[in-house]
Amino acid sequence: MISASISEMARSIPPFIVMDVMEKAHALEKEGPPVIHLEVGEPDFDTPAPIKEAAARALAAGHTHYTHSLGIPELRDEICRYYKKEYGVEICPDRVIVTSGTSPAMLLVFAAMLDPGDEVILSDPHYACYPNTIRFVGGQPVYVPVREEEGFRYHPEEIRSRIGPRTRAILINSPANPTGIVLPPEQLQELAQLDITVVSDEIYHGLVYGERAHSMLEYTDRCVVINGFSKLFAMTGWRLGYAIVPLEMVRPVQKLQQNLFICASSLAQHAAVPAFRECRAYVRDMVATYDARRRHLVSRLREIGLGVAVEPTGAFYVLANARRFCSDSYAFAMEILEKARVAVAPGIDFGQNAEGYLRFSYANSLENIEEGMRRLAAFLRVYQPQ
Repeated sequence: MISASISEMARSIPPFIVMDVMEKAHALEKEGPPVIHLEVGEPDFDTPAPIKEAAARALAAGHTHYTHSLGIPELRDEICRYYKKEYGVEICPDRVIVTSGTSPAMLLVFAAMLDPGDEVILSDPHYACYPNTIRFVGGQPVYVPVREEEGFRYHPEEIRSRIGPRTRAILINSPANPTGIVLPPEQLQELAQLDITVVSDEIYHGLVYGERAHSMLEYTDRCVVINGFSKLFAMTGWRLGYAIVPLEMVRPVQKLQQNLFICASSLAQHAAVPAFRECRAYVRDMVATYDARRRHLVSRLREIGLGVAVEPTGAFYVLANARRFCSDSYAFAMEILEKARVAVAPGIDFGQNAEGYLRFSYANSLENIEEGMRRLAAFLRVYQPQ
């Protein structure tokens, strides 16, 4: 029998551990009581009605075919209007490329920017898939540690010390996954002054509590912004995102889009057109609900003995320090899952600097969050580290 050839890339790429945890949790649920899911970063809200109604109209109108590879003009215009209203920046629609989610947007952007061996600077902790995407196109991630005692924020001088002849980009994520931290304007301004392209993942913009998230485009138009509809409009399954790139990058990214994805879903694009204009009340209510959950979760995590030195003010995550209980966050998270039936994300998924931490998502009901905290508190009261 001939064995299939498996590439070195496929052999060596690490799993997205959060998905492993979720899939194990689902398997456990088939055999016993329900698991409280605090591991996955997916809104538990339904997609707002205006978006679903626009999808129904698009389906009835026959919008079921390929679109322009850059995206339909109506949606690209709406994205530009949104950035003008929200951030005061003028963007030409020709700079907007609509994609099948933000992950494909990032893949296309880095494929267009990097030659083998080129480097991208990113924080540690960071979103788990960033380094794997960079390596997939031949790039090399270069890490800058961000520390809990310093608010998990970049220090521009540490970034400067890591800039070399192969550095092509600095990747930022604000509000951040897994920390929930929002970068202040002065740090964005300092990053804009470096002679390196900043790639700004703004997928959690709009999900902020008590402060405002600033777009990198407010400080320079020589940047790349990646955003989408999954988080702010509870559209994870619709798979719709976009990239805003300098004009000279448009054609290279477009050619990659044509070859790899052709275009984003026609139905999803037409459905998203009313999102920015007609869904503000839905988003406002959703953010208020997240905020109540955030405050409750932070308080309860502290009560049961996990450290939250820096209160998150964006996204829907809390990165809690569990080092008093463990040095192996993966094994600890799996033990919590099996014994307490609470699914959480191990910190090691987000980089070496997050080892000993656990990430909790509050994209779940307040009732489920509280039940998860009760179970976790009971587990920790009798837990004996190995």
